[in-house]
Amino acid sequence: MQTNASRRAFLSALAAGTGGLVLGGSALPQLPQGLPSRALRQDPFALGIASGDPTPDGVVLWTRLALDPTSPDGLGGMPSRPVDLQWQVAADEGFSSVVKSGTVTARPSSAHSVHVEVDGLGPGREYFYRFRADGHLSDTGRTRTAPTAMSPLRFVVAACAHWEHGYYTAYRRIAEQEPELVVHLGDYIYEYQPQGYTALGGAVREHAGNKCQTLADYRVRHAQYKTDRDLQAAHLAAPWLVAFDDHEIENNWAGPVSSTDAPGFQERRAYAFQAYYENMPLRRASVPDGASIRINRRVQWGPMAEFHLLDTRQFRDDQACEDGDRSGCDERLDSGRTILGAAQHRWLLDGLTASQARWNLIGQQVLMAQRDYRSGPGTELNMDSWDGYPAERARLLEGIRGSGAANPVVLTGDAHMHHAADLKPDFDDPDSPKVAVELVTSSISSDGDGYRDQARVAELLRENPHISYIDQRRGFIVCRLSEEEMRAEFRTLDYISRRGAPAKVSARFTVPTGHAQLNA
Repeated sequence: MQTNASRRAFLSALAAGTGGLVLGGSALPQLPQGLPSRALRQDPFALGIASGDPTPDGVVLWTRLALDPTSPDGLGGMPSRPVDLQWQVAADEGFSSVVKSGTVTARPSSAHSVHVEVDGLGPGREYFYRFRADGHLSDTGRTRTAPTAMSPLRFVVAACAHWEHGYYTAYRRIAEQEPELVVHLGDYIYEYQPQGYTALGGAVREHAGNKCQTLADYRVRHAQYKTDRDLQAAHLAAPWLVAFDDHEIENNWAGPVSSTDAPGFQERRAYAFQAYYENMPLRRASVPDGASIRINRRVQWGPMAEFHLLDTRQFRDDQACEDGDRSGCDERLDSGRTILGAAQHRWLLDGLTASQARWNLIGQQVLMAQRDYRSGPGTELNMDSWDGYPAERARLLEGIRGSGAANPVVLTGDAHMHHAADLKPDFDDPDSPKVAVELVTSSISSDGDGYRDQARVAELLRENPHISYIDQRRGFIVCRLSEEEMRAEFRTLDYISRRGAPAKVSARFTVPTGHAQLNA
């Protein structure tokens, strides 16, 4: 078990920008000799390291080697040969107690990325890990296995990090929270060409390369984002659960349909999925098969929580009414329209019915609660959200209610605004029962500094009485689970156009167990 002193030392290293680099302790396995002319001449760990998808006995360890991260060919300036890496997992950050180690090969065909599925670890334990390649040592990361006994859980919800729109201070603040888990719900990268999507206040930095269309384009974009030390710090602090939204491929894509009607979209999807897998701490079950990838999955956190991660892009019908934010769109009301696809819809409800967890956390990408943008009579809705698929939403919420699953909570990204809402099958009926709670995280950086238009927020809350809180500033959510309640803290940063903003608590809510409603 890590001591408070050693935890403080790890966090001090993060704050200093070293990423928890540890050079002492047990030596890593000896490197092969006799190939000095082929050795890497500089540090290949420019993209950091990460862990993810913990189980009671293991976790995924990830890294991708790069000497020149934004090299236009997408191969990071690496030589066109395999590179052997040594990895270690230890019970302490000094690596005096190494519990697992091994060697893995990074190959050019996967952009020199590796995914190590470590097993044989103890449940509910904190561990430290690192890699070594050709004499170069990575930073040290902290990870954790899932427990088997009932125990509290502290996790963070995050989404939407446009490189050009602001600095990633929020990621640094996430690392400082010492979460046991980070849940990232999409838009990890943005696919636009430089200055292709501008924010109020302009760009603070610029995308490398072109609009993402080829495999090289997506690899370059992921690599550029991964060079950010604040993002690296958030990965070093805890294991992540990740799921993509639209910008990892193309804005507002829907199943096989490109939002721009561009030719060759299936090929583009295949490129994007390959690059996504190469750059995320995912298990082999998510290795892409051409233009498809399995991202919906369940992660158990002992008897306390079960995470049901959804995919709201690959299986959805095209957005109604040409994807407009408008009123009077009868097409959206078609009872056969789906955002999940029939198989995933059944998968979710079957899993909820079988769940024995105290809390059932449904991680997904787009706003599930109805949100009317128009003040006064009539409605104005977002066709890319669940408002474009209201019949399936009503069926799903009725299914969640009928599943008997304990304490369902929907975790959502995409909106670039914090929301806290009650979910019910019919939002236009005041007597419709509350089925679940939805917590929507604002963005890490997308849309720039944000703003505090209290008058506009008041209008939105009047039009949407099931929504309790909205905030347009950047931020993330810190959640704490116990047997008795869930506590959610919405944290916001006043600016990201320059570095150093603190993350303030802007709102707090509790959800008592057995009560599908928000308490301020």
